[in-house]
Amino acid sequence: MSGSPTGIVLADKPAGPTSHDMVARARRALGVRRVGHAGTLDPFATGLLIILVGRATRLARYLVALPKTYEAVAQLGARSSTGDPEGEIVHTGRVAETLALPLGAVRQRPPAFSAVKVGGERAYARARRGEEVATPEREVLVHESGELWRARDRAGLRFVCSAGTYVRSLVEGLGGDAYCLELRRVAIGPFEAAGGWPGEGTPALLAVEEAWPRFGAVVALEGDEAAAVAHGRAVAPRGVEGPALLVDESGAALAVARERDGALRVEVGLRS
Repeated sequence: MSGSPTGIVLADKPAGPTSHDMVARARRALGVRRVGHAGTLDPFATGLLIILVGRATRLARYLVALPKTYEAVAQLGARSSTGDPEGEIVHTGRVAETLALPLGAVRQRPPAFSAVKVGGERAYARARRGEEVATPEREVLVHESGELWRARDRAGLRFVCSAGTYVRSLVEGLGGDAYCLELRRVAIGPFEAAGGWPGEGTPALLAVEEAWPRFGAVVALEGDEAAAVAHGRAVAPRGVEGPALLVDESGAALAVARERDGALRVEVGLRS
């Protein structure tokens, strides 16, 4: 495709910068104004941040929905005001001999110091003012959980969980007192942090046409159907489940579509 750069950056965020900082760095490095991300990471956390560039920003909803894989270090025997090392230690107590690792459907409340909105405002903004914050309870899925290692009052953990899961809350629910000392997102769906852009230099762009087949169906169209989709019109169904990337004869991305009401209907257009 011609015009402004479009694609996906697999960034390996270091500890310290916010997700917004990483987006700003990518924007400057690529000289592109339209840049976003698909799922935030706390400043203290490291690992995979998917940065979307140009028309690929329209794909955020599909990438956000992919399961996440995390590795965490739990500090046992203490609780932090924020659930992570950026807060104050508010309580010290019991170190659980056996950790209650979550699995399956889990009800959790996002931490008060989180980006979830309460009354139209970010929860962390209210919490920083000293207000009592009651975040809405939600159900998340923990597909896998395991203890990687244990050394006195610390434990290494691995979680594979659904979008919207707060690992800080999972750690606090291990039994006894605990908070998340270190957190690394090692993967989002099939995409891995290893080898990702570190936030310095010019990032490599992964084309939408190369990234999508790693997790979703691809449907090739020709002639009138390709032209119709490029203009946002529906075409005949193909028997695919979930969202599918539609490409033209050359393999260039046209749109993302989903089968509904007997047709393959465009949800997101990818042509300028």
